[in-house]
Amino acid sequence: MTFELDEIFVEETSRASVLAHRVIEALSTRVPIRFVADARAATLADRDAADPFGKGKRRMVIMRRRGAFLMGCPAASARYACCGYLVLALASNCPMDCSYCFLQDYLADNPAFQVYSNYTDAFAELERLAGGSRERQFRVGTGEFADSLAFDSITGLAREFVEFFAAHRNLTLELKTKTDEIDGLLAVEPRGSAMVSWTVSPERVYRSSERRTAPPSARLRAARRVLEAGYRVAFHLDPIIAYPGAEEDYLRLAEEILDTVAPEKISFVSMGSLRMTPALRTTARRRFPNDPMLLGEEILCPDGRYRAFMPLRLRLYRKIAERFSKAGAPVRTYLCMEPASVHRQVFAAPALAPADARERLCCTG
Repeated sequence: MTFELDEIFVEETSRASVLAHRVIEALSTRVPIRFVADARAATLADRDAADPFGKGKRRMVIMRRRGAFLMGCPAASARYACCGYLVLALASNCPMDCSYCFLQDYLADNPAFQVYSNYTDAFAELERLAGGSRERQFRVGTGEFADSLAFDSITGLAREFVEFFAAHRNLTLELKTKTDEIDGLLAVEPRGSAMVSWTVSPERVYRSSERRTAPPSARLRAARRVLEAGYRVAFHLDPIIAYPGAEEDYLRLAEEILDTVAPEKISFVSMGSLRMTPALRTTARRRFPNDPMLLGEEILCPDGRYRAFMPLRLRLYRKIAERFSKAGAPVRTYLCMEPASVHRQVFAAPALAPADARERLCCTG
């Protein structure tokens, strides 16, 4: 896949960095490079554009991260059953443009596509995490605020983090993507400490809502290739959208996943319904007025997000979970951003505590 950029900003404090060197060497003949004292100030004008979020996707900013790299998942809340996932923020925004993406609201005040040149500072944070609780397992992902692999052929970050995680038995790296950009990973020995996960949707959702992403079939082929190379694989069916014909489409997608990857080789499948804050809903419908996936009937839930009506969500969750549970070997499934009461209704069992969920989802067996 090739993603086009209009411009690259490099902060002076990042000019001599390894990351800046890699990007400039790869792209300077095709994309204008500007060196600036403060990249945040240089991109402020984007906020006055007709579509600041869309414009930000085409401007890469190489800069130092000024805060911590490691943090709790932004979806974590006492309202929801939590999977114990931790986030490693190596970048912010991505070149793809999905109509339902929560970053449209989350990054409204800072929409530039940022990549952090001081990423090696994250290793010290991870060392402290691993050393502080050696008996506990931690799943750490880089795909929450940006796609993990979209520009990896240029940045090379995935390789460095795969090699780092391979040396730490109680850390599992999750690289989450909607691309098929896996060539860099195939040259690395993961030694069981890295998984690659794909967010996948039915073809109808892909065509309607997932711009500049790899087709679902290409994502599944890539999953099979990294599995053969020694990586673990997982899938995120998120967001699940309740539209006419959704049940048939999602069950077909489940079959396609199981036809591509043997059930005993799937680390987990997560499920989450389409959910939007009022601000995100307004922004998404303004940016994508013709996307039918954004126009379904919804209800405002206690957490302040719009979702499909509970009976629709429960039926889709149950049908999909049932299909994976009846595979040759049961596949671990869990729900994202749903309360424990929904877990009980879907799985006929209480939701796991975060520590137990973390152990279960990191387990290789």
